[in-house]
Amino acid sequence: MKKKRMLHSVQYDKPVKRKKPRGCYFDEKAAQDAVDFIQCLKHTKGKWAGQLFILLPWQLTIVRDIFGWKKANGKRLIKFVYIEIPKKNGKSELGAAIALYLLFEDGAAGAEVYSAAADKDQARVVFDVAKDMFEAEPALQLDAAGNMRGKVIPSVYRIVNYEMGGFYRALSSETKGKQGYNVHGVIFDELHEQPDRKLWDTLTFGTGDAREQPLYMVLTTAGTDRNSICWEVHEKARQVLNGNEDDPEFYAVIYGLSDEEEQENKEAWGDEAVWRRCNPSLGEILDINVIRKEYRNAVNNPFEENQFRQKRLNQWVKSSIKPIPMRDWDACAGVIHKEELEHKVCYGGLDLASKLDMTALSLVFPDENNGYDIIVKYWIPADNIRDPHNKNREKYLKWEKKGLVTATPGNVIDEDYVLDELDEMRTKYELRELAFDDWGSTHTIARLQDSGFVIEEKQSGYGRPLLVKFRQGWKSMSPPTKDLIALVVDRQNRGRFRHGGNPVLRWNVDNLVLWQDKAGNVQPDKAKSTEKIDGVVATIMALDRAMKHQGTGKSIYEERGPLVYDL
Repeated sequence: MKKKRMLHSVQYDKPVKRKKPRGCYFDEKAAQDAVDFIQCLKHTKGKWAGQLFILLPWQLTIVRDIFGWKKANGKRLIKFVYIEIPKKNGKSELGAAIALYLLFEDGAAGAEVYSAAADKDQARVVFDVAKDMFEAEPALQLDAAGNMRGKVIPSVYRIVNYEMGGFYRALSSETKGKQGYNVHGVIFDELHEQPDRKLWDTLTFGTGDAREQPLYMVLTTAGTDRNSICWEVHEKARQVLNGNEDDPEFYAVIYGLSDEEEQENKEAWGDEAVWRRCNPSLGEILDINVIRKEYRNAVNNPFEENQFRQKRLNQWVKSSIKPIPMRDWDACAGVIHKEELEHKVCYGGLDLASKLDMTALSLVFPDENNGYDIIVKYWIPADNIRDPHNKNREKYLKWEKKGLVTATPGNVIDEDYVLDELDEMRTKYELRELAFDDWGSTHTIARLQDSGFVIEEKQSGYGRPLLVKFRQGWKSMSPPTKDLIALVVDRQNRGRFRHGGNPVLRWNVDNLVLWQDKAGNVQPDKAKSTEKIDGVVATIMALDRAMKHQGTGKSIYEERGPLVYDL
């Protein structure tokens, strides 16, 4: 049945009606067959588990357009589909259902269908949903005569169709031997997370040439890298939607807050009407109260704002973040009475990253009200402070005069000065733990052990400060970095975090830039930070140790007792 109608797409949540390609027509029966198949499947998770997968309006339009539009020869018009949409709107379920349709109902002999992603875990997201849908539908497992129609082979992440000799398999960029594919369908999940374009090229370039109507489908959220394959395809989608590129085989849907709209209204990201337009499943799959809470958390927290914009508004954000508003930092100054902190418990972080310029030690003193006082000490080589070519010379000289930094003889940090002052601090404060990055610090750590510190793995008694290895990577740095930001921007509990207005530390904070990975983890980025951030890094390390013991009032030795090693 032929029916005149427009080809629908969406650009930044606004409907776009594209001109019907010449010679093409809409096959109502083919569109309805795809819809009927999908709506016989069942949801597998959450409150929807066990219920029929009734397509939401935005999903219904996409399915009907993909499978309904035909060329004059009766084959599918749509070859490439790009859907960019915020998190948790049901794109994985849609992708899984379409993958099963391509495998079982599309009439392709020996169909090869793949879900592809950056890593194994992500590749399994769509596959696992498809597997659960398959296992909940007996008609996909056995035919009317009771013969086996399909089967899941979980060990290799594969669903096979015995009737047509096809299969569906999960692939990742880590998969070896990704060559020789005869693709009938590919569901690319979170394309923005692909480390390079290799998997994309392998699965799209020439792989469907032997197929009559292959389908390549991208389901993704906006990313951070504008030099990535995802951004390249995103821009292709925008050009098609804008009418600047004529490609009737490319079908694009983008839900989100556009750069242009935000330039016109800087407050648009906080408008609930915008949230609803960006999230077409809001009220069905998504709860507005969840988004409201996330927005409140994001208002005064640049990191949370970045996450909110990317995951809830589908905006392409920068991976580098200026995380701490200086007005909030300055409001946390408080007053540090060093004499009142004498003999109190503290935890330290030692950043030895640059012996040629700056070394920093941060001491964090937890109090009984879940608050923290911060003292930071700096060492800089004297030759660097007095170097007329050093752009920071004037600041360094001023800070040295005020006793905020210690100049060590020569053009590299003299470790004797650091160790001597550490010994002095140990007599003044009850230093429980000292976190350090063990990369390149073997000599310094050996000397610290000689001076009375004990390494974590070889702890052998009470009352000696513990040296804790603290690698400066995503896993270790992200949680305390987020904790630091949360303490600083928490205006309702202002006063919990007190740094005393140290101008050197303030300079470090103002220089700080964070790098964010695809999973939302963050860490200080020394390469992209505008200047030195050593004091912030040391404070993050120290804060991590302090927060792990906050409220215990005990030394780690008291909690677990001494460890005995046979050496």
